[in-house]
Amino acid sequence: MSIIYTFISELIQIWHVVWGFLGPDWSWVAAIVFVVLTVRVALLPLFVRQMRSQRAMQRLQPELRELQTRHKGDPMALGAAMTELYRREGVSPYASFVPLLVQAPILFGLFHVLRHLRPTITDPASQTLYGWTAAQFHEASHATLLGAPLAGTFTSGGASVAAVLIAAMVTTTFLTMRLSAVRNTPVEDPMQRTIQRVMTYGIPLSLLVSGVIFPVGVLLYWTTQNLFALGQQAWLLRRYPVEIPAGR
Repeated sequence: MSIIYTFISELIQIWHVVWGFLGPDWSWVAAIVFVVLTVRVALLPLFVRQMRSQRAMQRLQPELRELQTRHKGDPMALGAAMTELYRREGVSPYASFVPLLVQAPILFGLFHVLRHLRPTITDPASQTLYGWTAAQFHEASHATLLGAPLAGTFTSGGASVAAVLIAAMVTTTFLTMRLSAVRNTPVEDPMQRTIQRVMTYGIPLSLLVSGVIFPVGVLLYWTTQNLFALGQQAWLLRRYPVEIPAGR
């Protein structure tokens, strides 16, 4: 993961230089925002491919149900028939997972780097990890957003700003998950509906609790990512509207 941490650190430093004219505080704030935007824009083609795959799978649902009925009790024959159907239609049932697999380590890396930028770290060897110089580390770890340290939390000097960002993070997370559910056809299975409902409400609530220990910089990153995700999903839904398979 150190390669990813170094890559993210270099992106932050590049954007900090670009926005240097904003001053020592806002340049780091802008750097965090634009690193998130850079990563999300770079991953956009994968999300488009994911949406196309989901819509293709939706179109195949009637045929898949027919195969399940025809090969009931014979999982090997069903698996072979489904594989042949996917091959014939040029659809991969695993394409939906590609963005998550690519996105997860990058976003985790950004989260880790932002949490690493703490003024309490005074060891030069730790400060210069991931390509930072001691001077860059000191400036970034002491940067503020509206007076709240980017390294501060709700309980350590950034209460008012952190509270606003926590509320924004929780709200945008909820809206993102709701819109994500809209991206797919309605869930019929009661158990799946329950799981979907628990996740839609449970994850934002868990962030409300854990958000108090997140640095302001991490809250800013998370909220920015959610806002971009909301816009991206709204655009994808307009371009690839939900298709209700025949026979429903």
